[in-house]
This record gives sequence, structure tokens and C-alpha cells, in this order.
Amino acid sequence: MDVIRTAIGLMSGTSMDGIDVALIRTDGRGFIDRGPFLGVPYEADFRGQLKRALELARPLTDRNGRSAELRDIELELTQRHAIAVAAFLERFGLAADAVDVLGFHGQTVLHRPDEGLTVQIGDGQELARQTGIPVVYDMRANDMVHGGQGAPLVPAYHAALAGKFQQAGQAVCFVNIGGISNLTFIGTDGRISAFDSGPGNTLIDQWVEMQTGKTYDPGGEIAGRGKVVAALAERYLDNPFFRGNVRRSLDRGDFAPLRDGEASLEDGARTLAHVAAAAIVKSAGFLPESPSIYIVCGGGRLNATVMAEFSARAEALGSHVLTAEQAGFDGDAMEAEAWGYLAVRSLDGLPLTFPGTTGVTAPVSGGMLARP
Repeated sequence: MDVIRTAIGLMSGTSMDGIDVALIRTDGRGFIDRGPFLGVPYEADFRGQLKRALELARPLTDRNGRSAELRDIELELTQRHAIAVAAFLERFGLAADAVDVLGFHGQTVLHRPDEGLTVQIGDGQELARQTGIPVVYDMRANDMVHGGQGAPLVPAYHAALAGKFQQAGQAVCFVNIGGISNLTFIGTDGRISAFDSGPGNTLIDQWVEMQTGKTYDPGGEIAGRGKVVAALAERYLDNPFFRGNVRRSLDRGDFAPLRDGEASLEDGARTLAHVAAAAIVKSAGFLPESPSIYIVCGGGRLNATVMAEFSARAEALGSHVLTAEQAGFDGDAMEAEAWGYLAVRSLDGLPLTFPGTTGVTAPVSGGMLARP
């Protein structure tokens, strides 16, 4: 009989806006009981430190060749995750010993899949010590050792969630619009295909912060007042990433931000919202078949401008678009839930990635286990 464990997943994504904490009870297979969720935002000063970490990581050629300054940021990030776990447990009346494992993503500061190099800062052993809970961390590295891109990892969880749609004979595509957007396709035959689809929120966030000091465009309101600057949009959508049949994972630095003065605030935001939506549809052209349903999660689903354009483009091709909530899920919690799910799979030695998701040569498990 498969063992059902209680896991907490911890996610700090490419948007660098905070820590998502979610609880899940699962056997790492088909049984999923979703629990509570808590978002813990970063304040501006620490977001600045994480941006500094991206600069410090840029020259790295080795996963372990980290400067003292980068290690200091890593320790601060780890401590913030420990505090987030403690806040979560207190908020929902849980004891640490009621949790079997933490799934710890850390913060990606460098991802160069063509070089077999990915760097996530976050000290799993220190997190286990501070929380008193076993931690599974560093879940991308083993995939890359075996020829994979190291991303995306969430598809194993998406596939588990897709069961009710597959029973209705529908091909489902989960769209996560985070800093970078990615797709997970589960065909009518159960086959999984997944890959990064292009820039999501990152370019919009960078532009709005440059122009206004705000960290994002709330609800897509700024973009809603602008118009698409075609030449700028095509500059992004003509990127070689969108050509050829070989899909690869992206780093947030793969698409350069708009330069100051290239557009008005509103037109720049609208153009980048257009790019985010069009990139999804363009990349979906590489899927094995056209999805019956798109299920959208991640922060980008709250940008009404992105969603309106994506929905219109998808509906024109015969696909129906739902938010995660409309499909019965929690779009804020899904990635963190996935990290808890993957931690349980790691404990059981089950595959985290597959040839159709990361390009790994064969299904492979991964992750390191740290005990308190």
C-alpha cells in the first residue's frame, strides 16, 4: 500500500515577490488532498538582494563556486523560508512533527541548460535544522546530469491533477504564467509534454518598476490603457526561441527588458502583455495536439490584459480557457503544492522528470534529503 505523507511545498519563483507555502497530503502518485496556502511577500530591500544575487551568479561556471556575498544572501533566503514555515504552522494550528517533509525550491539565480548548469540558492540542511522537519531540496540537478534541461519540474503534479479532465476525453494544457511561462500538456492518451513557453510576468514587472517604482501592473490596469507597439512586440516574438522543434528551458535573462524611452508606460506594458499572451499560443504550436482546455495558474492569470488576449487567441483556435480557480484548483498555491508533491515522490525514488518534460534520457528521480 502506498504511504500517504503530509508535505509542505515552498516556492520562490522568478518574479522574486515572496515565498509561497502550501500543504498537501499525498502518496506522490494519484492521491492528492490539498491543504491551506500562505503567501509571504518579500519587502523591497530583500528583493534588491535577490537581484544582486542574479548579478553575482552571472559569471559562475560551477554550481558550488559561490562568493561570500552570494552565500550570505543564501543564508538570509533560508532563514526567511524557516520563518515562513513557522508562520504557516502557527496560522493553521499545525505542529512541526505533523509534517513529514518540506519540498524546498530555493531561488534560481542562474539557469544555463545548454551548459548543464543550474544554480538555486537555499541551504536545505540549514532549513531542516531551523524547522526540525526533513527537507528535500536541489531537485533540478540530477535531471541535468542525465541530459535534461532541469525544467520544468511541475508537470508531474499537473498530470496528477488532470485526471478528471482526461476521463472526459479532453486534452488538457496547464499554463503557468510566472516570471517565465511554461506549459504542461496531458494528451487524451495520457502522454505528457512540457516546456517553457516564453516570457511571462518578468518583462512586464521590470518595465513597470523602471517607470513607476511599483513592482508589477495590478490587474493589468496600466496595460489596459495602452496599445501594442508592433515593432517592439516582433522584436521579442521573432526570438530564435520560438523557432525549430527543440524546446529548451529559459532563464529570466534570456529576454532583455525594454529600454527606457522605447515606449510610454502604458504602451510598454500593453506590448509586453501582448508578448506574454502571444508567446504562449506560439509555443503551444509545438504541442502534439491542440488542447481542448487551457488551465491558467500563476500570477499572470490575475493580469486581465494578458488573460483577455490569451483567451481570445486560444478560443479562435478552438480551445477553452479556464483559470485554475474555475477548474477547481488554487492558482496561487499550485507551484508550491507541486514542490510538496515532488518531495514525496523523491522520498519514494519516483521520477520527477520525463523525456517529454525536460528532455532527460529516461524518467529520473532527484533531490537531496536533509534531516534535522
